Amino acid sequence: MTNDEIRRNDEIRRTKPATAQLRDFRHSGFGFHSSFVILALFLAALSAAGSSATNGEDRATVIVVAGAPGEEQFSKNFEHWTALWEKASREAGAKFVALGQRPTNTVTDLEQLKQTLAREPKDLSSELWLVLIGHGTFDGKEARFNLRGPDFSASELEEWLKPFRRPLAIINCASSSGPFLNKLSATNRVVITATRSGYEQNYARFGQFVAEAITDPQADLDKDGQISLLEVFLAASQRVAEFYNAEGRLATEHALLDDNGDRLGTPADWFRGIRAVKKAADGAALDGLRAHQFHLVRSDQERKLSPESRARRDELELAIARLRESKNQVPEDDYYQQLEKLLIEVARLYDSGSTKS
Repeated sequence: MTNDEIRRNDEIRRTKPATAQLRDFRHSGFGFHSSFVILALFLAALSAAGSSATNGEDRATVIVVAGAPGEEQFSKNFEHWTALWEKASREAGAKFVALGQRPTNTVTDLEQLKQTLAREPKDLSSELWLVLIGHGTFDGKEARFNLRGPDFSASELEEWLKPFRRPLAIINCASSSGPFLNKLSATNRVVITATRSGYEQNYARFGQFVAEAITDPQADLDKDGQISLLEVFLAASQRVAEFYNAEGRLATEHALLDDNGDRLGTPADWFRGIRAVKKAADGAALDGLRAHQFHLVRSDQERKLSPESRARRDELELAIARLRESKNQVPEDDYYQQLEKLLIEVARLYDSGSTKS
């Protein structure tokens, strides 16, 4: 036996718990999600001894922009929602920046936003969350977010965000926000809008339910001890629907999520649990996979991973999801061989001691 063969056999023996459970899964009647539950239990055991030290490179930034309220009640709402985001950011250990609530005697809100984005690092592995709370307008061509003083358009925000290569979450909770999705959609981004078009122009309540869901344990659909941005989107959308049903009113806002860069977006009612189950008529890929990897307040287990390990883990999870989507086009043995290879690499990632020290 060659040295390479010996080394390979040794590596397989070290990951036997994961592969053994995978083989059990192959011959069981369980669905694919069950393999993730099994693997998650195994990985939790591997990472239990990891360190929970923090790392400056791993610190997210949350920028909340409160727009022009127009009425006193709206002003109170926006202040409350901003406070909820601040509380969540503090719990997450994230850098928090609030714009739109201090006097603008010297610098407009528009200029403050541009300066804040310009100062933010562009290449970190940690996420930048940009949350827009307020009102929007749409003239049939361009959607705008209303600030005190000059407003900004979706096209302008698109330009300001072009230099960023770090993960971005843009959550526009305003009315007429739908066109922002089309402009801002890109790789390694999650874009959420309160409306599906610019013509849904009534006051949007979506922002309230997003701010409440970000730390609400009931929003944790997969019960992994943390709430993903996908879960926030689904919980907030459900609560919006419940509000209009309870009021006996026709819903004037329908939120969309885009995280695959195709500028189309997926509504919440296409999901069952955390998986999109409906199919687009044109065969377009559905969203949700990347959004489920964004967590503002991370679980203890998640915090033990280094930024590099977490990024690689996310890549592997997406590869597993893509493989799963192609299952019917791949011979069964090839499918499980590829799946096993990916799962083993995830296990090695946790087992390699690459947690933060």
